[in-house]
Amino acid sequence: MSDVWGEGQEPDLTPVTPLGWLRVALRGLVLGVLVFGGLIILLLLRLVERPLFGVKRPLTPWITQAVCRTALMVMGLRFRATGHQMKRIGAVVANHSSWLDIFVLNAKKRVYFVSKAEVANWPGIGWLARATGTVFINRDRREAAAQVKLFEDRLDAGHKLLFFPEGTSTDSRRVLPFKSTLFAAFFTPRLHEVMHIQPVTVIYRAPTGEDSRFYGWWGDMEFGPHIVRMLATRRHGSVEVVYHEPVKVSEFTSRKALAAYCEDTVRAPLVLAELDFSQNDQVSEKSAT
Repeated sequence: MSDVWGEGQEPDLTPVTPLGWLRVALRGLVLGVLVFGGLIILLLLRLVERPLFGVKRPLTPWITQAVCRTALMVMGLRFRATGHQMKRIGAVVANHSSWLDIFVLNAKKRVYFVSKAEVANWPGIGWLARATGTVFINRDRREAAAQVKLFEDRLDAGHKLLFFPEGTSTDSRRVLPFKSTLFAAFFTPRLHEVMHIQPVTVIYRAPTGEDSRFYGWWGDMEFGPHIVRMLATRRHGSVEVVYHEPVKVSEFTSRKALAAYCEDTVRAPLVLAELDFSQNDQVSEKSAT
């Protein structure tokens, strides 16, 4: 992660036991076969899909969704979704807590992530991102027009683009201020009157006795130790995805007003969940003593 939010110390996690390492080996093997096996099938199908449909992807997203849903089951992370998925032309904005968001947000809704360009070069993750249709952008104002055109082409193809307006991942307990820059693309003459935005909240609930920030991946945390922790956990907590009512871009006077509305909407369920977080932390502190 290049842009990081580093407030607060990382949670103290319980050591991985010998049985935990066995779970790492077994779950890791199954997940490896699942993810890379699914990727091979996706790439082979894309050889047929691309010449016939171009940028449109009527077939391969089903593979992505199936892999992500199954991955959550393999890990034992309980999944729940509430609200209705948007059917209209538009984009999705969500809070960002972890690399797990990729699996969680793909498990229920067919989305295409918008990511910073450097992610395309990350080992393994970049390859998967490119194969599943992630849109990569450079944070360069000189490329703003080209990026808007890219967004328009993908939206015309029926894609639901997913943005993380916080610009970085957090400890999963909070929502950082939404950056309004990307919202400007929705105020072009072509999109302003037809575009809708659906705010989405992702709420992680830690396993009993663990720090409430258990699923967060932020700051200078390394990917390897974090995924080991996820694979080693005997009994996982849960994740809930809340789909809020979509709003029409034309109802807002500016990108900043739209960003502020989405930020408040996404944050509200996490504020309500704060009592659960506090109770879990109290249990964790008692277990530690």
